[in-house]
Amino acid sequence: MTTAISNAVLTAEIKHTGAELCSLKDNLNKEYIWNGNPEFWGKHSPVLFPIVGTLKNNTYQYSNTDYHLSRHGFAREMEFELIDKHENSVTFSLAATPETKEKYPFDFDLHLVYTLENKTLKIEYKVFNNGKSKMPFSIGAHPAFDLPNDFKNYSLAFEKEDSLNYYLLEDGLISNTTNEIALDKNELHLNYDLFANDALVFKNIISKSVTILENSKPFLKVSFSDFPDLGIWTPPNAPFICIEPWFGYSDTVDKSGALLDKEGIQVLDADESFHAAFSIEIL
Repeated sequence: MTTAISNAVLTAEIKHTGAELCSLKDNLNKEYIWNGNPEFWGKHSPVLFPIVGTLKNNTYQYSNTDYHLSRHGFAREMEFELIDKHENSVTFSLAATPETKEKYPFDFDLHLVYTLENKTLKIEYKVFNNGKSKMPFSIGAHPAFDLPNDFKNYSLAFEKEDSLNYYLLEDGLISNTTNEIALDKNELHLNYDLFANDALVFKNIISKSVTILENSKPFLKVSFSDFPDLGIWTPPNAPFICIEPWFGYSDTVDKSGALLDKEGIQVLDADESFHAAFSIEIL
Protein backbone atom coordinates (compact mmCIF):
# COMPACT_ATOMS: atom_id res chain seq x y z
CA MET A 1 0.00 0.00 0.00
CA THR A 2 1.17 3.52 -0.77
CA THR A 3 -0.02 7.04 0.02
CA ALA A 4 0.58 10.06 -2.23
CA ILE A 5 0.85 13.74 -1.38
CA SER A 6 1.10 16.60 -3.86
CA ASN A 7 1.26 20.33 -4.41
CA ALA A 8 1.35 22.48 -7.54
CA VAL A 9 4.80 21.27 -8.63
CA LEU A 10 5.60 17.93 -6.96
CA THR A 11 4.03 14.59 -6.12
CA ALA A 12 5.53 12.20 -3.58
CA GLU A 13 4.50 8.61 -2.98
CA ILE A 14 5.30 6.73 0.23
CA LYS A 15 5.03 3.00 0.91
CA HIS A 16 3.40 1.99 4.19
CA THR A 17 6.02 -0.73 4.49
CA GLY A 18 8.96 1.06 6.05
CA ALA A 19 7.27 4.47 5.52
CA GLU A 20 9.60 4.48 2.50
CA LEU A 21 9.61 7.25 -0.08
CA CYS A 22 9.30 5.45 -3.41
CA SER A 23 8.59 8.28 -5.86
CA LEU A 24 9.14 12.00 -6.20
CA LYS A 25 7.98 13.50 -9.49
CA ASP A 26 7.64 17.02 -10.82
CA ASN A 27 4.66 18.25 -12.82
CA LEU A 28 6.40 17.16 -16.04
CA ASN A 29 6.38 13.59 -14.67
CA LYS A 30 10.17 13.50 -14.23
CA GLU A 31 11.10 10.93 -11.58
CA TYR A 32 13.88 11.72 -9.09
CA ILE A 33 13.84 8.58 -6.91
CA TRP A 34 15.40 5.26 -7.93
CA ASN A 35 12.81 2.73 -9.12
CA GLY A 36 13.97 -0.14 -6.91
CA ASN A 37 15.05 -2.51 -9.69
CA PRO A 38 16.44 -5.49 -7.69
CA GLU A 39 19.06 -6.12 -10.39
CA PHE A 40 21.00 -3.33 -8.65
CA TRP A 41 19.18 -2.60 -5.37
CA GLY A 42 15.59 -3.34 -4.48
CA LYS A 43 15.00 -0.31 -2.27
CA HIS A 44 14.17 3.36 -2.90
CA SER A 45 14.76 5.31 0.31
CA PRO A 46 14.65 3.10 3.42
CA VAL A 47 14.51 4.44 6.97
CA LEU A 48 17.43 3.21 9.07
CA PHE A 49 16.39 2.51 12.69
CA PRO A 50 17.31 1.64 15.42
CA ILE A 51 20.81 1.25 13.98
CA VAL A 52 22.63 2.62 10.97
CA GLY A 53 24.95 0.27 9.14
CA THR A 54 26.27 -3.01 10.48
CA LEU A 55 26.88 -4.29 13.99
CA LYS A 56 29.93 -6.42 14.66
CA ASN A 57 28.67 -10.00 14.29
CA ASN A 58 25.19 -8.44 13.97
CA THR A 59 25.17 -8.37 17.77
CA TYR A 60 25.14 -5.83 20.58
CA GLN A 61 25.04 -6.02 24.36
CA TYR A 62 22.60 -4.21 26.64
CA SER A 63 21.97 -4.89 30.32
CA ASN A 64 24.15 -8.04 30.26
CA THR A 65 22.17 -9.54 27.39
CA ASP A 66 23.09 -10.17 23.76
CA TYR A 67 20.69 -8.91 21.10
CA HIS A 68 20.83 -9.42 17.34
CA LEU A 69 20.03 -6.84 14.66
CA SER A 70 20.63 -7.10 10.95
CA ARG A 71 22.11 -4.29 8.86
CA HIS A 72 20.26 -0.96 9.20
CA GLY A 73 17.75 -2.33 11.71
CA PHE A 74 14.15 -3.47 11.35
CA ALA A 75 12.06 -0.33 10.69
CA ARG A 76 12.53 -0.51 6.91
CA GLU A 77 10.80 -3.91 6.78
CA MET A 78 7.84 -3.17 9.08
CA GLU A 79 4.35 -1.84 8.42
CA PHE A 80 3.86 1.73 9.59
CA GLU A 81 0.48 3.14 10.56
CA LEU A 82 -0.86 6.16 8.69
CA ILE A 83 -1.84 8.56 11.49
CA ASP A 84 -2.30 11.91 9.70
CA LYS A 85 -2.93 12.90 6.09
CA HIS A 86 -3.34 16.21 4.29
CA GLU A 87 -3.00 17.08 0.62
CA ASN A 88 0.68 18.06 0.95
CA SER A 89 1.75 16.17 4.09
CA VAL A 90 1.49 12.75 5.69
CA THR A 91 2.60 11.19 9.00
CA PHE A 92 3.41 7.53 9.65
CA SER A 93 4.03 5.83 12.99
CA LEU A 94 5.81 2.67 14.12
CA ALA A 95 5.54 1.61 17.78
CA ALA A 96 7.40 -1.06 19.72
CA THR A 97 5.92 -4.57 19.61
CA PRO A 98 6.78 -7.87 21.32
CA GLU A 99 8.61 -8.75 18.07
CA THR A 100 10.78 -5.61 18.11
CA LYS A 101 11.55 -6.05 21.82
CA GLU A 102 13.18 -9.39 21.08
CA LYS A 103 15.73 -7.45 19.02
CA TYR A 104 15.59 -4.03 20.68
CA PRO A 105 14.19 -4.01 24.26
CA PHE A 106 12.84 -0.46 24.34
CA ASP A 107 9.41 1.18 24.27
CA PHE A 108 9.76 3.51 21.32
CA ASP A 109 7.49 5.31 18.91
CA LEU A 110 8.94 6.40 15.56
CA HIS A 111 7.16 9.01 13.42
CA LEU A 112 7.99 9.88 9.81
CA VAL A 113 6.52 13.14 8.49
CA TYR A 114 6.66 13.99 4.78
CA THR A 115 5.74 17.54 3.73
CA LEU A 116 5.83 19.19 0.30
CA GLU A 117 6.68 22.89 0.31
CA ASN A 118 6.99 24.40 -3.18
CA LYS A 119 9.82 22.46 -4.89
CA THR A 120 11.03 20.83 -1.67
CA LEU A 121 10.15 17.60 0.13
CA LYS A 122 10.85 17.85 3.86
CA ILE A 123 11.32 14.58 5.74
CA GLU A 124 11.11 14.65 9.54
CA TYR A 125 12.13 11.93 11.99
CA LYS A 126 10.61 11.92 15.47
CA VAL A 127 11.65 9.34 18.06
CA PHE A 128 9.87 9.00 21.40
CA ASN A 129 11.20 7.09 24.39
CA ASN A 130 8.08 5.83 26.16
CA GLY A 131 10.05 3.72 28.61
CA LYS A 132 11.57 4.36 32.02
CA SER A 133 15.24 3.85 31.12
CA LYS A 134 17.72 5.44 28.74
CA MET A 135 17.14 4.46 25.12
CA PRO A 136 20.17 4.29 22.78
CA PHE A 137 19.52 4.42 19.03
CA SER A 138 20.80 5.53 15.66
CA ILE A 139 18.67 6.79 12.80
CA GLY A 140 19.34 7.72 9.22
CA ALA A 141 18.11 8.20 5.69
CA HIS A 142 19.08 6.22 2.59
CA PRO A 143 17.48 7.96 -0.43
CA ALA A 144 18.60 6.78 -3.86
CA PHE A 145 18.40 9.37 -6.64
CA ASP A 146 17.84 8.29 -10.21
CA LEU A 147 20.67 9.09 -12.65
CA PRO A 148 19.31 8.17 -16.09
CA ASN A 149 22.36 9.22 -18.13
CA ASP A 150 26.02 8.15 -18.11
CA PHE A 151 27.22 7.99 -14.48
CA LYS A 152 30.35 9.98 -15.33
CA ASN A 153 28.17 12.91 -16.40
CA TYR A 154 27.28 13.54 -12.77
CA SER A 155 29.04 15.20 -9.88
CA LEU A 156 28.29 16.16 -6.29
CA ALA A 157 28.81 19.73 -5.12
CA PHE A 158 29.54 20.02 -1.41
CA GLU A 159 28.51 23.14 0.44
CA LYS A 160 31.82 23.85 2.22
CA GLU A 161 34.48 21.19 1.60
CA ASP A 162 37.46 21.57 -0.69
CA SER A 163 38.56 18.03 0.19
CA LEU A 164 36.91 15.05 1.84
CA ASN A 165 38.21 12.61 4.42
CA TYR A 166 36.23 9.40 4.54
CA TYR A 167 36.49 6.17 6.50
CA LEU A 168 37.11 2.88 4.76
CA LEU A 169 34.83 -0.05 5.48
CA GLU A 170 36.21 -3.45 6.47
CA ASP A 171 33.65 -6.28 6.21
CA GLY A 172 30.93 -3.66 6.58
CA LEU A 173 32.53 -2.13 9.71
CA ILE A 174 34.27 1.22 10.10
CA SER A 175 38.03 0.70 9.93
CA ASN A 176 40.70 2.92 11.45
CA THR A 177 41.86 3.90 7.95
CA THR A 178 40.82 7.07 6.16
CA ASN A 179 41.34 8.33 2.64
CA GLU A 180 41.27 11.88 1.33
CA ILE A 181 39.57 12.98 -1.86
CA ALA A 182 40.58 16.26 -3.43
CA LEU A 183 37.58 18.09 -4.85
CA ASP A 184 37.42 20.20 -7.99
CA LYS A 185 35.96 23.53 -6.82
CA ASN A 186 33.95 21.67 -4.14
CA GLU A 187 32.81 19.07 -6.70
CA LEU A 188 33.25 15.30 -6.52
CA HIS A 189 33.12 13.88 -10.04
CA LEU A 190 31.38 10.52 -9.89
CA ASN A 191 32.87 7.26 -11.07
CA TYR A 192 32.24 3.72 -9.89
CA ASP A 193 35.82 3.24 -8.68
CA LEU A 194 35.02 5.58 -5.77
CA PHE A 195 32.73 2.87 -4.37
CA ALA A 196 34.89 -0.18 -5.01
CA ASN A 197 35.20 -0.60 -1.24
CA ASP A 198 31.50 0.05 -0.49
CA ALA A 199 30.09 3.35 0.81
CA LEU A 200 32.03 6.52 1.57
CA VAL A 201 31.46 7.35 5.26
CA PHE A 202 31.93 10.89 6.56
CA LYS A 203 31.87 11.53 10.31
CA ASN A 204 30.92 15.02 11.50
CA ILE A 205 30.91 16.42 7.98
CA ILE A 206 31.21 20.20 7.71
CA SER A 207 28.97 20.61 4.67
CA LYS A 208 25.26 20.46 5.40
CA SER A 209 24.08 20.20 1.81
CA VAL A 210 25.07 18.26 -1.30
CA THR A 211 23.87 19.16 -4.80
CA ILE A 212 23.71 16.67 -7.66
CA LEU A 213 24.87 18.14 -10.98
CA GLU A 214 24.33 16.68 -14.42
CA ASN A 215 26.86 17.99 -16.95
CA SER A 216 27.67 20.75 -14.43
CA LYS A 217 24.00 21.80 -14.17
CA PRO A 218 22.41 21.50 -10.69
CA PHE A 219 19.15 19.58 -10.59
CA LEU A 220 18.66 18.31 -7.01
CA LYS A 221 19.88 19.37 -3.57
CA VAL A 222 19.88 17.41 -0.31
CA SER A 223 20.11 19.58 2.83
CA PHE A 224 20.75 18.00 6.24
CA SER A 225 21.68 20.67 8.78
CA ASP A 226 20.40 18.53 11.69
CA PHE A 227 22.58 15.52 10.84
CA PRO A 228 26.25 15.08 11.84
CA ASP A 229 27.23 12.20 9.56
CA LEU A 230 26.84 11.29 5.91
CA GLY A 231 27.14 8.25 3.68
CA ILE A 232 27.40 8.21 -0.12
CA TRP A 233 26.95 4.94 -1.99
CA THR A 234 26.08 3.16 -5.18
CA PRO A 235 26.63 -0.48 -6.22
CA PRO A 236 28.66 -1.37 -9.32
CA ASN A 237 27.24 0.05 -12.56
CA ALA A 238 23.99 1.17 -10.91
CA PRO A 239 22.20 4.23 -12.38
CA PHE A 240 21.61 5.99 -9.06
CA ILE A 241 23.45 7.65 -6.18
CA CYS A 242 22.53 7.51 -2.50
CA ILE A 243 23.10 10.60 -0.35
CA GLU A 244 22.47 9.47 3.23
CA PRO A 245 22.22 11.81 6.25
CA TRP A 246 22.88 9.83 9.44
CA PHE A 247 23.00 9.94 13.20
CA GLY A 248 25.57 7.18 13.71
CA TYR A 249 27.12 4.55 11.45
CA SER A 250 28.41 0.97 11.45
CA ASP A 251 30.37 -0.43 14.35
CA THR A 252 34.08 0.21 14.37
CA VAL A 253 36.30 -2.84 13.94
CA ASP A 254 37.60 -2.54 17.53
CA LYS A 255 34.33 -1.77 19.34
CA SER A 256 33.28 -3.47 22.58
CA GLY A 257 29.74 -4.42 21.57
CA ALA A 258 28.00 -2.44 24.34
CA LEU A 259 25.21 -0.43 22.70
CA LEU A 260 25.50 2.50 25.11
CA ASP A 261 29.20 2.78 24.23
CA LYS A 262 28.69 2.56 20.48
CA GLU A 263 30.37 5.38 18.54
CA GLY A 264 27.81 7.83 17.16
CA ILE A 265 24.94 6.47 19.28
CA GLN A 266 22.14 8.80 20.41
CA VAL A 267 20.63 8.39 23.87
CA LEU A 268 17.17 9.52 24.96
CA ASP A 269 16.28 9.75 28.62
CA ALA A 270 12.96 8.34 29.82
CA ASP A 271 9.96 10.17 28.31
CA GLU A 272 12.20 12.31 26.10
CA SER A 273 11.87 12.79 22.34
CA PHE A 274 14.18 13.41 19.39
CA HIS A 275 13.52 15.40 16.22
CA ALA A 276 15.57 15.88 13.05
CA ALA A 277 14.76 16.74 9.45
CA PHE A 278 16.36 16.83 6.04
CA SER A 279 15.06 18.02 2.67
CA ILE A 280 15.18 17.18 -1.01
CA GLU A 281 14.89 20.24 -3.26
CA ILE A 282 14.29 20.06 -7.00
CA LEU A 283 16.35 22.79 -8.69
